[in-house]
Amino acid sequence: MDMGLIFKALIGALLVIVIQVISKTKNYYIAALVPLFPFFGLIAYYIVGTERGTIVLKNTIIFGMMSLIPYFIFLITLYFSIRRYKLEYSLIIASMAWVVIAIILIIFWNMLKIGQ
Repeated sequence: MDMGLIFKALIGALLVIVIQVISKTKNYYIAALVPLFPFFGLIAYYIVGTERGTIVLKNTIIFGMMSLIPYFIFLITLYFSIRRYKLEYSLIIASMAWVVIAIILIIFWNMLKIGQ
């Protein structure tokens, strides 16, 4: 079995535990910050940087910055839909919004031929 895969799964499990613990404190809102710590980003950028070089890494970083747009749309959609729908439906709606915007971002990125 791939030890890297096991390590990544353990990091993911640890993040879930940390989020659960923080969500039960008086500073519950910090739970929204934990998944944004770049645990997986560190791994991804290290792999891209060591295997593909600086130019590709810079393009990957730019795309990473643009990937904040779908997450922002997810949060806006969730914020407004939670007023109207149950939490479960709001999460589904916000996730669908994220997927749509992410697809648009990928299409836009490919049209510009950024990083190629």
